[in-house]
Amino acid sequence: MDERVLKEIVREIIGTEQTLDDCAVFSFGGMFLVATTDMLHETTDFPGGMTDWQVGWMSVAVTLSDIAAMGAQPSIVLLAIGLDNGDRLREILCGAKACCDSFGAELSGGDLDAHQELTIVSSGIGFVEEGAVIRRRGAVPGDLICITGPLGRAQAALEGYSRYSQNLLEPIPRVAEGKRLATAGVSSMMDISDGLVLSLYDLLDANPYGYSIDSFLLPIPEGIPPEKSREYALFGGGDFELLFTCSPDYYPVSGVDSIIVGEVIKEHEVLVDRTVAPCRGYQHRWK
Repeated sequence: MDERVLKEIVREIIGTEQTLDDCAVFSFGGMFLVATTDMLHETTDFPGGMTDWQVGWMSVAVTLSDIAAMGAQPSIVLLAIGLDNGDRLREILCGAKACCDSFGAELSGGDLDAHQELTIVSSGIGFVEEGAVIRRRGAVPGDLICITGPLGRAQAALEGYSRYSQNLLEPIPRVAEGKRLATAGVSSMMDISDGLVLSLYDLLDANPYGYSIDSFLLPIPEGIPPEKSREYALFGGGDFELLFTCSPDYYPVSGVDSIIVGEVIKEHEVLVDRTVAPCRGYQHRWK
């Protein structure tokens, strides 16, 4: 059983609309407040060899990436940390604060507890103008499918290609790009934390139309056999680039480096090289 199956239980209780986007959205004095939370465990989310500073950075980066995907400016981050060893706290907080400082957010507190396994819950709040918030729903046939940077590097690092270790251990949330895209008229957006194909299926869940991409347009990691590199780019997690759709009339977007990888289609399916793609990527699973 994977997390997307369990999401259906969540939807039964709180409703579908509340589960479609990277953040919850609230009207707030002429703006929108966006809020998100992420839970990370050492055994499943923090790769071996990470420093505690990198653990702190990553814990914040994944939350800021969700806020960026809404086109918002991060404002506040709270960390609830279940510590397995109190000596780790200083470096974790230093890494978390460095990530906040890098993207204009404030580390404003949280909670501490003892835990057998290091567990961190990162919660973030951001703000965006009412007319600029971008959701996963909104693409129409003929829209371009675009990404903000190379994919597959984090997965390559997990597979032992050490030249890409920094991509895996210190991910960069695309905050500036998200804000520019939000004001440029893009039709939908999300971050690619769990793999490109799985992200396209998440967009499919929110839209009545489908997505067709050409794997040979993907910017893939260098120094790796091409077929393996393309597999990493399609199905590997941990890249945190932005995936967005927009009318050809609005592309390219000024100030945003991006790559066209496909287009939105009428058929409600996800195609890779004109073939229905398997719905797989990084997912938490339960027995």
